[in-house]
Amino acid sequence: MTAELARECARYAAMGWMRGTSGNLSVVLQRDPLRLAVTVSGVDKGEITENDSVVIDENGEAVGSDKAPSAEAGLHARIARVAGACAVVHVHALAPVVAAEHWPDGVVLKDLEMLKGFGRHDHEEVVVPVVRNSQDMVELGDAFEKGFDPRTPALLVARHGVYVWGDDLIQARHRLECLEWLLRFKVETRDIFTGRHA
Repeated sequence: MTAELARECARYAAMGWMRGTSGNLSVVLQRDPLRLAVTVSGVDKGEITENDSVVIDENGEAVGSDKAPSAEAGLHARIARVAGACAVVHVHALAPVVAAEHWPDGVVLKDLEMLKGFGRHDHEEVVVPVVRNSQDMVELGDAFEKGFDPRTPALLVARHGVYVWGDDLIQARHRLECLEWLLRFKVETRDIFTGRHA
């Protein structure tokens, strides 16, 4: 499992979505009590190894280790508990952050074939929730839970990044890749659909 975390981190780093030491991934190890393996803090995700993860509890605190989990570990645990996710991916791709800037009340997506890859039907109106950024993971978790829609496996954190989840790291990755495309389309066609011109 930890080797898979490292492989996925390297993939996202190569895409430019985990610049510097930013971003983090997690996978659920057990449900009762909740335990997740999450990438450690302060490590270049392009060079991360299978030793660079730590087990956390439902509050994001390290269990039986002196390694420091990511600062956002508490939100990973909250998403896993509330959404029933088995894997959570957090990256700093640009399109989600720009989309959150334009649509701070939620990004509406509709009539796009790529929605199928995100786990929704292309004819559905999908609203990707946006929450204000905070260094307080309880505050972020409360905002996430308040706007949580079990049909939409993603959360945009304004001026920060995006969280996407799934049944495993592969499904979460596929959903993230599709969502990034959808949000990039939304941003790049914004002037067309609002009648504005550059």
